[in-house]
Amino acid sequence: MKRDVFQAIADPTRREILNFIAFEPQNVNTVAAQFDVSRTAIYKHMKILIECGLVDVRQKGRERYCAAKLEQLSEVAEWIEQYRQFWTSRLDALENYLNDVQKNNNSKKKK
Repeated sequence: MKRDVFQAIADPTRREILNFIAFEPQNVNTVAAQFDVSRTAIYKHMKILIECGLVDVRQKGRERYCAAKLEQLSEVAEWIEQYRQFWTSRLDALENYLNDVQKNNNSKKKK
């Protein structure tokens, strides 16, 4: 079963894992050592990140390295963008309304 990116980022631990490996691939054991939960729990989080296409694991000798594939987050960015546009237009309308109210109040005070 392929999970989606939204499932992956829904959990704060998985988001922290992504942040940790975002700029440089890390050894699986190094990743697990960063968290105050069992290694098994981290492996389960890693499995979900891998299934969602957000993490790639490569073998280098005896070590397994995790690399973030953040381009997969574009799906989330596109989804968020529609709401950003909606709220930007709403806030612009509110600003215009408040400016009109303020102008009316200022013109009443001058009379």
